[in-house]
Amino acid sequence: MDTEIIVIGSGIGGLCCGALLAQYGFEVVVCESHSIPGGAAHGFERQGFHFDSGPSLYSGLSYSPSPNPLKQVLDAIGANLPCLTYDTWGCVLPEGHFNTSVGADQFCEVLATLRGEAAVREWRQLQRKMEPLKEAAIALPTAAVRLDWRAPLTVASYAPALLKHLPNVGRLTGAFAPLLDGVVSDPFLRNWLDLLCFLLSGLPANSTSAAAVAFMFADWYRPNVALEYPIGGSAALVNALIQGLTTQGGSVLTNAHVDEIVLEGGRAAGVRLHNGKTLRARRAVISNASIWDTLPLLPNTATANRFRQQRQTIPPCDSFMHLHLGIDATDLPTDLPCHFIVVQDWEQGIATPDNVVLISIPSILDRTLAPPGKHVIHVYTPGNEPFEPWAGLDRRSDAYAALKEARSRVMWQALEAVIPEVRSRCEVTLIGTPLTHARFLRRHRGSYGPALRAGKAVFPGSRTPIPGLWCCGDSTFPGIGLPAVAASGMITANTLASPQQHRAMLERIGA
Repeated sequence: MDTEIIVIGSGIGGLCCGALLAQYGFEVVVCESHSIPGGAAHGFERQGFHFDSGPSLYSGLSYSPSPNPLKQVLDAIGANLPCLTYDTWGCVLPEGHFNTSVGADQFCEVLATLRGEAAVREWRQLQRKMEPLKEAAIALPTAAVRLDWRAPLTVASYAPALLKHLPNVGRLTGAFAPLLDGVVSDPFLRNWLDLLCFLLSGLPANSTSAAAVAFMFADWYRPNVALEYPIGGSAALVNALIQGLTTQGGSVLTNAHVDEIVLEGGRAAGVRLHNGKTLRARRAVISNASIWDTLPLLPNTATANRFRQQRQTIPPCDSFMHLHLGIDATDLPTDLPCHFIVVQDWEQGIATPDNVVLISIPSILDRTLAPPGKHVIHVYTPGNEPFEPWAGLDRRSDAYAALKEARSRVMWQALEAVIPEVRSRCEVTLIGTPLTHARFLRRHRGSYGPALRAGKAVFPGSRTPIPGLWCCGDSTFPGIGLPAVAASGMITANTLASPQQHRAMLERIGA
């Protein structure tokens, strides 16, 4: 089989890249190892319950132009992704059990109750400090970025806005925590911001990029803000991207595990699949696999070995634990929020294993996800599950079953704080572990991304020293969430397109 561009992996980064490349007119084939496309964002079904494997929190998808790179990709490929909106989530914190909302005003009411007016004044002062930073962060849309010498041709029209915000651009390149100094001293607020940073990047505020937090402030703390959930869940997002790819002639091959990236004359020329077939790429091979899963695919050449030496020391963040439950919802309160954050003890540190648990009940919003009178529930510990206890275990062994039971206990306890008798309601119970991620998502040590600390390390970007080989996904762009991987895929696709094609896309989406 011969094509122009091969993308390894159908995670959101790979699908965004492939769909946009197809929109630009390239022949694109996406190779997916799993039987289901979507990577960490794929959806799956059990007994009529429809589950999200990974993402549960979405924003910036229901309006245009949006600062969210994922929405920019969807607009660029003409994809329709209907969403339901909400603004409230539940908090089970050491300070108490309460509901809060995105947006500034209601959170200030919560702050006044929990911490008093002094904390409210600090929050307002932080908002004022973040205002010019968030404007600087969105002055250049991700959609306009490319990584070659022709970048000025697509960035030039944004020069006036960039020059206006130039004094603040440098402040966005470091960690977020220093921006709090002299502004926020209240312990709860410090802990809350640490939590938000951890959800954004898998790292606390002293290691999370100030730019990532500025994007969050631009999206979550704007007037009339609402969070969104795609109708049909993450599977609907995956399907929208695949439709954008296939309607332009591209294709996704499932059960197509890549064993090797083929180099010819030192250039990436295709891939060799596990079934023995070789797919050839005339223009480029783009790996959306993590960097630790990409490097073993390369042959033993001098250039490939230098690339390994450059990237193999990138540290991975820890893995996740998951509960996917289908429950009987009879007599449950009708005003339950669809999301909850549970924190055990601020003093332990936000990244300590078992300290933070997230709960998503998306069928509260989208009733099509569960049979009548039922709910789907996704509970997970975000990026703080060490891999070492799981290494070498046989998934069919008693030791593995015992560890699953022990390590899922904190998730059950967190969920029981919201739905006390939930275990007796369960009709489907699935427990995901780091080995689950490693097996089904082809993720090194089950990790969801690099643990590169802002101000101390820089994400390497999409380029590689091997001609014709590019990378996208969470190993190339700050953050472990959907906007970050969408940005990486979009920037890579833009770089391979001509400036004329790129500018036409920007005009089409009104960026």
